[in-house]
Amino acid sequence: MKKTLMVAALTGVFATAAHAQSSVTLYGLIDAGITYTNNNIVPGSGGNGHSNWKATSGSGNGSRWGLRGSEDIGSGLKAIFTLENSFNIMNGTNSQGGREFGRQAFVGLSSDQFGSVTLGRQYDSVVDFIGPLALTGTQYGGTQFAHPFDNDNLDNTFRVDNSFKYTSANYAGFKFGAMYGFSNQAGGFANNRAYSAGVSYNYGPLNVAGAYFQSNNGGTVNALTGVQTAGAITNDQTPFASGRQRIFGGGLNYAFGPATVGFVFTQTMFDSGVALTNVGTQGLGSIGLGNSARFTNYEVNGRYNLTPALSLAGNYTYTDSHIAGEKPKFHQFNLQTDYALSKRTDVYLQAEYQHVADTEGLLVGATINGVGVSSSNQVSATVGVRHRF
Repeated sequence: MKKTLMVAALTGVFATAAHAQSSVTLYGLIDAGITYTNNNIVPGSGGNGHSNWKATSGSGNGSRWGLRGSEDIGSGLKAIFTLENSFNIMNGTNSQGGREFGRQAFVGLSSDQFGSVTLGRQYDSVVDFIGPLALTGTQYGGTQFAHPFDNDNLDNTFRVDNSFKYTSANYAGFKFGAMYGFSNQAGGFANNRAYSAGVSYNYGPLNVAGAYFQSNNGGTVNALTGVQTAGAITNDQTPFASGRQRIFGGGLNYAFGPATVGFVFTQTMFDSGVALTNVGTQGLGSIGLGNSARFTNYEVNGRYNLTPALSLAGNYTYTDSHIAGEKPKFHQFNLQTDYALSKRTDVYLQAEYQHVADTEGLLVGATINGVGVSSSNQVSATVGVRHRF
């Protein structure tokens, strides 16, 4: 009898310990490089451009560190959280407007059978579902491969605050998700809210995805300064300010052997007063763009593993835009070669060329993301090193 009670007691202890299993992981990525640009407009110079050599942080991927944790709470459920900081390795300061955990900050519940529900500061569905199919925002090109002004947010220029997100489990290759960002304003439920939804399907070498995003900023946004400090989208980090922003698109990747090819289409529409903010002009000051604007992006991309350590990636993006009655057209070519020194450390060399035509006097120019602004043509090249931990 005593042995039976002892076994039962020990079984209960071990069962409780198993249910209470938890883990916290410290992780990060450091990206540092030297970038050459042939033509940068200098603030206050009246539009004059100069070549530039500069030390850069995050030319490929933004430098970050984070904490990721989970706790098994039984019945197939886990409590999960992520706190992720963004920083500039060249001067040690926080990025994302100085936020402590500006890249991500969320907590929630996860189930292998039903998916996860999370709350906090998070990526939207366009980033989650379409982003992996483009080269921008990935290890194969990152920051400088973004579409003009990162108009479709595939490079994660902004996140969504006060957000509630559901992401499904993987059902035989099929996944879906949705997100809602609250305005947190009494009497202004729809004022500066955001919502999005996306879906993807993976079948062997084929990966297909589509998504939609919308933010409603209402009358609280000053279109010339982009100041919005509360709600789902805070415009101290967005390249555009407007009364409403809508993004939709889709893409596909197909892998064969060591190669992967892909195509991504996105369209971004702004209305109710549009401005290219200080973030979008990369420090040159906000520019009014009229009552509405539209950017349609077509990206063709590919990557190839020449050896297990050496890879080559490149893409071409054509962007057809409508701004204040004019129709600027952007062409951008990008190329990257990367060599893995180990599982955690790699060196890369990448180059970008952007040309814009038909601006007809608009105060927009060739703008390689994270590099600067020029008049109509811009060339950039970066040699960098990345270390993951």
